[in-house]
Amino acid sequence: MSIIERIDISHHQQPLEPPFPAAWDSQPRQLFPATLVRVTDSEGREGIGSGDVMYGFEDFRALFIGRDPLDLERHSGVIDNIGFHAGRCWPLEVALWDLVGKIRGEPVWRMLGGTSNRLRAYASSGTHRPLEQLVALAEQVRDAGFPAMKLRFGRPRIEDDLAALAAVRRTLGESFTLMVDCNQGWRMPWDVQAPWDLAKASEVAEELIRHDVLWMEEPLYRGDYPGMAALNAHTGDQLKIAGGEMTREPYEFHEMLRRDCLDVYQPDAVCSIGMLGLSRLAQDVTAQGKWFTPHTWGNGIGLIANLHLTAGSVGPAGCPYLEFPFDPPEWTPEARDFPLATPLMTDGAGWLTLSDEPGLGITLEEQRLNDTRADRATYN
Repeated sequence: MSIIERIDISHHQQPLEPPFPAAWDSQPRQLFPATLVRVTDSEGREGIGSGDVMYGFEDFRALFIGRDPLDLERHSGVIDNIGFHAGRCWPLEVALWDLVGKIRGEPVWRMLGGTSNRLRAYASSGTHRPLEQLVALAEQVRDAGFPAMKLRFGRPRIEDDLAALAAVRRTLGESFTLMVDCNQGWRMPWDVQAPWDLAKASEVAEELIRHDVLWMEEPLYRGDYPGMAALNAHTGDQLKIAGGEMTREPYEFHEMLRRDCLDVYQPDAVCSIGMLGLSRLAQDVTAQGKWFTPHTWGNGIGLIANLHLTAGSVGPAGCPYLEFPFDPPEWTPEARDFPLATPLMTDGAGWLTLSDEPGLGITLEEQRLNDTRADRATYN
């Protein structure tokens, strides 16, 4: 039996040229940070994870050293406990799944249920661009073969948001699938603006219905369960309500399920609950006729981990579209996936397909990681 011999954590910062003007951040991002976790067993095999910054982990490293890497149930439980006392250390669990897959000679998607090895992606934009630039981006998304696109609201006036949506709808036509992220569920640390209330969200929902939007994401504060339930009841079959991307605890999701708050559940395995816990939640979500489609706005390792999780546990029936961050020229697959030797790409019809390689099936670009090594993980 092999044991966990070493856990190494490194931070990296890739310059963004040009800087990325994220819709949810008041300052364009000069750097793209990544935190890598490497777990090495006594046979020299290495598992790789990335995602949240692993703050507070150093005090708990000894809880894993010398343990059987195959005991994923136990490791997931310990990481969950660390999340109560310190930070979100779920990238460690991703690295453990990668390592276990290499030990067993199986891809992670098969270990998590084997439902499918592929999902169709939607292009997730992350900026507020002038209309002519937004229309050009929409055309680029369509020409790349994506079947769907998500837009960001949050401009100074809701009228400007709706004008952007109308312009994209005119450009892409009635048959193209559109989603809207309202970014009301959480804020950056310095942003104390109040989120929308139910009346405002309902008013915006009516406009989204008029433009045949598939789902309305994060329309209310993340803890406003009564508001989400009321909004979901109001929109009915005309507009799906999505959220939960940064919700931390399983009981919160089960409460949202009980109250019928959401149609689309979006937790990210590298930030919340982990791959084992989310594989179970995904099945609970889809058993109630809802969709499970994770948030993936990180680097390609996190995106690939969520692809394995979702394809393996529920497949295309439970996740008709998986988020694929795409907003060139600033946010390209090459910039997003800088830790990887090869960026994750869709095919001409928007599909993401996983191989049968053991673990996550990824290869790091070690020279680039060496060149981007940093002592912290920040955007500026």
